[in-house]
Amino acid sequence: MSNISEQCYHCGQPVPTGFQYRVCIDSVDHEMCCRGCQAVAQAIIDNGLVEYYRNRTAMPGSGQEVLPDEIKKLALYDHPEIQRSFVIDAGEHCKEAVLILEGITCAACVWLNERHLKQLDGVISVEVNYASHRARVSWDERKIGLSRILQEIQLLGYNAHPYNARQADQLRKTQRKKDLQRIAIAGIAASQVMMLAVGLYAGAWYGIEANTVYLLRWFSLILTVPVVIFAAWPFYRSAWSGLKSGHLNMDVPVALAIITAFLGSVWVTVMGGAHVYFDTIGMFTLFLLATRLLETGAREKSVEAAENLLKLQPAMAMRIKNGQQEYVPVLDLLVGDHVLTKPGETIAADAVVIEGVTSVDESLLTGESRAVAKQIGDAVIAGSVNLEGPLTLSVTGVGENTVLAGIVRLVDKAQAEKPKIAQLADRVAAWFTLGLLVFALIVGLAWLWVDSSRAFEIVLAVLVVTCPCALSLAVPAALAAAGSHLIKRGILVMRGHALETLSQVDHVVFDKTGTLTIGKPEIVSAIPLGQSDVAECSRIAASLEQASEHPLAHAFLRKVDTVTLPKVSDPRNFPGQGVTGEIGGVVYTLGNRGFAEASQSHSDVGMQAEFPGATLIWLCDAQNVLAVFALADPLRNDAAVAVNALLSRGIGVSILSGDSEAAVGYVAAQLGVENYNSQQKPQDKLAVLQAMQAQGRVVAMVGDGVNDAPVLAGAQVSFAMGTGTDVASQSSDIVLLSSKLNDVAVALDTGKAALKVMRQNLFWAAFYNFTALPFAALGHISPWVAALGMSISSLIVVLNALRLR
Repeated sequence: MSNISEQCYHCGQPVPTGFQYRVCIDSVDHEMCCRGCQAVAQAIIDNGLVEYYRNRTAMPGSGQEVLPDEIKKLALYDHPEIQRSFVIDAGEHCKEAVLILEGITCAACVWLNERHLKQLDGVISVEVNYASHRARVSWDERKIGLSRILQEIQLLGYNAHPYNARQADQLRKTQRKKDLQRIAIAGIAASQVMMLAVGLYAGAWYGIEANTVYLLRWFSLILTVPVVIFAAWPFYRSAWSGLKSGHLNMDVPVALAIITAFLGSVWVTVMGGAHVYFDTIGMFTLFLLATRLLETGAREKSVEAAENLLKLQPAMAMRIKNGQQEYVPVLDLLVGDHVLTKPGETIAADAVVIEGVTSVDESLLTGESRAVAKQIGDAVIAGSVNLEGPLTLSVTGVGENTVLAGIVRLVDKAQAEKPKIAQLADRVAAWFTLGLLVFALIVGLAWLWVDSSRAFEIVLAVLVVTCPCALSLAVPAALAAAGSHLIKRGILVMRGHALETLSQVDHVVFDKTGTLTIGKPEIVSAIPLGQSDVAECSRIAASLEQASEHPLAHAFLRKVDTVTLPKVSDPRNFPGQGVTGEIGGVVYTLGNRGFAEASQSHSDVGMQAEFPGATLIWLCDAQNVLAVFALADPLRNDAAVAVNALLSRGIGVSILSGDSEAAVGYVAAQLGVENYNSQQKPQDKLAVLQAMQAQGRVVAMVGDGVNDAPVLAGAQVSFAMGTGTDVASQSSDIVLLSSKLNDVAVALDTGKAALKVMRQNLFWAAFYNFTALPFAALGHISPWVAALGMSISSLIVVLNALRLR
């Protein structure tokens, strides 16, 4: 039963048109004016207080007034108009958004947020990128709203809001300002306390009055308080988050060292004793904060490389509506709107040119410095720069639905995925922290038995000198630097394991058409073999190819007027072979020789000799061959250089193609490739690939078409050309946005260099910790020297990673 009224049942305020907030009270659905009233009314019902509605004599305040301001603000994020700028449809009833998480300081924060959100009913997936502090969340809108997800994140102690490139940049600047403030406080305090400490050390050697010692210790205590309370606060917050989630992170021993050193020193200052460690606290905090700042800078460089893509999108666009021009916010644009982009301006949205001819600069996206010509019918992408004439564009995508936003999402997803070596380092760091705490306890007990006066100092030195900062930074710093290097070259890493796998590749397999060749073959000859003339055969062939995305299909469509093509019934695409369809009651087949039974009775030797390297396409009906088309596709300019670069590194090269033996052999001969297979169906390509893998080879596949998708997915690591199909891009681990084949060798080199740096960093971190540990445990390292050694160790790891840039 439904009761639809114009007034809110809870507060009596008018219900805005289109709002669908209802609560069932006494078996009747009542309409509410807002989510606030809905939440309050539902809470009243859930708590068994329905008598309130039966007996009330006056209306309460609006739910919007009752709800806390913060919850009201979060509820706005459920509004479809608000979501339009940052939420995308990821399937039926499935929404996806990118959020910025403030307060992320370590891997434990990532783990805590992911685990908590995944437990919520309706949340489908959560991936938090430690490098960018971005969370990619998808949810079932029927079960949970975005406001609830944001609220749950706030309950964990973090702040989340929709991702915006400029806002994220502002947040980073704000965070950097806070970090610098903490470093300044720690630096000023540490230097002053160190001066007082020199007096205390000198006094202990040459003699000093007790009152002076007492006074200097109190001054040191007062100067150290801001360090402990303000500068070291991020360490406490991170350690507490880790402990709450049952995860020992590297900030646990850090926080433990600072707090115990401070409390112990306060006790000695007040009650009397031999040593205070205010100088150590200041230096330890200062060095650690400075190292973190350096690591953050290196990490953010890789994030900025991707975010720079979005920052170049303008905030305003010139919309043409009813013949009038007006500037509007880009987010107000809708698909189908017409916009005007003048020379020198940045294109605001993905669009199609409907008027004008120009060239555009897409170098930020592809790394290609040459301008790309555009004319009516061509697609342009948001963020590219119009260089010459004015363009009138029809919008096809805005905000999160642009090519650039999609690329940033892919980068974000790849950075959130950790390679095996990174997962191993995280596990080792957690166990190392536990082992360190147990070892420090044992050392403390041993020194209490041997010399109790030194026990506190030595335990402190053990905790500080073996802080696993370098171990935790070893892999993330290298991944961030390598990712930044690749994306600047237009090489987009889409899977977390890719960099690690690249270092092991010993064989590269290329597709031919669209990969080694330009992918825009042209018909160089058409030979009629039946009753129909060339024009009629071309029209039939073009009609059949309308259902295909293969580059060969476009060659047929460019030859005819597509508006007048006959209708095709039951069109079917056979990847790697050809297409079929029924036109005017006749079933036609268009494809390679052997695809149609009629073509098998004809020899192609003569035609192949006449057109070396050309692909022969046969048009047949049920009994006869109607025509043969010869299509030629030139090699890419850098194909030979790319193949030679791989061969010179001792990496094997093969070609797998669905084209004819003659066409593939011609290309292989031009490139000096000995291993090639022609007339390969998708399943054939996959079988050849799996045979190579069975022989122990680590294979990288490079392709671009729909028929390459299975073999791209089956390879240990795969490259898709940036000009290829969406299916190929989604199936691959790396996308070559610039479509430069030589970037395959660059990616392989970067992968090897990244793995080498990771191993060097891990070795150094382990070597430092295990070398310093016995000296600290035996009392040969003072706490302040331990602080210096820990910081230098972390600094070496970060600087080593930066070599990858």
